[in-house]
Amino acid sequence: MAWFFTEPFEGQYHLITGENAVHIEKSLRMKIGEALTLVDSEGMQYSCVIENISGDGVEVKAEKKFRCENEPDVYITLYQALPKGDKMDFIIQKAVELGVSSIVPFVSARCISRPDEKSAAKKVQRWNKIALQAAQQSRRGIIPKVMPVTTFSEAAASLNENDCNIIFYECGGERAGNIINRQFDRINIFIGSEGGFEKSETDKIISKGGTAATLGKRVLRAETAPLAALAIIMYITGNA
Repeated sequence: MAWFFTEPFEGQYHLITGENAVHIEKSLRMKIGEALTLVDSEGMQYSCVIENISGDGVEVKAEKKFRCENEPDVYITLYQALPKGDKMDFIIQKAVELGVSSIVPFVSARCISRPDEKSAAKKVQRWNKIALQAAQQSRRGIIPKVMPVTTFSEAAASLNENDCNIIFYECGGERAGNIINRQFDRINIFIGSEGGFEKSETDKIISKGGTAATLGKRVLRAETAPLAALAIIMYITGNA
C-alpha cells in the first residue's frame, strides 16, 4: 500500500497536494476508491481511501486513525564520519530502513571528504530527501532527520552522559551485547570514515561516559559498519 507523510489533520477528509499528489496521480496512477496510508508528524497513522483527484490535489477520506506501531522503542542517533564519494547516500538510505532516529554527519581527523559550508548544506538537503524516500518505502512512523555537518568535537560535546554512548573502534573494544540492554531509551553510536578514528577521538567519547566497541574480528567498510551496528542494536533491544 502507498505510504506518505503529512501534517496532522482533523476530521475525515484531507487534501494531499504538492509532490505527493503528483506522485499519486502521475507515477502510481492511483484511482478513486484505492487505499493509501498517511502518517503525520505526531506519529499518527491514517488508513485512507481516495475520494477525488483534481487540479487542486488528491482528496482522501480517513477511515481509521491510530498510533503507528512501526517505530523501534529505542531512539538511536547515528554519528557518521563523512566517507568518500556518494557512500553517505547509501548509509542514510539503509540506516533509515533499519530504524535509525536521527543522523549527524561529522568531519573527523581521518576524513578525506571535507566539503565547504555551501557544499555541505546542499548535501544535507539531498540527504534529507533520501531519508524521506527511505522512510516512505520502509513504512516508518517518522522521517529521521539528517542534521547539518559538524565537527567531531562538536558532536562529542553534544552527548548526554545519561545516554548509552558507543564509539565503534577498529582497534577493538567491548562486544555490543555486553554494552547494550533493552532498558536503554537512547543510544548514540559513532562510526568512522575509511580511515577509522584517532585514539584521541575514542578517548574523548570514553571521557563523556561512552564505551569503545567492536564489530568483530573483520574490518568492515565505512558504509557497512553503521548498518551492521544498527542491525545488532535492533536485535539486542528486541526491535528486529
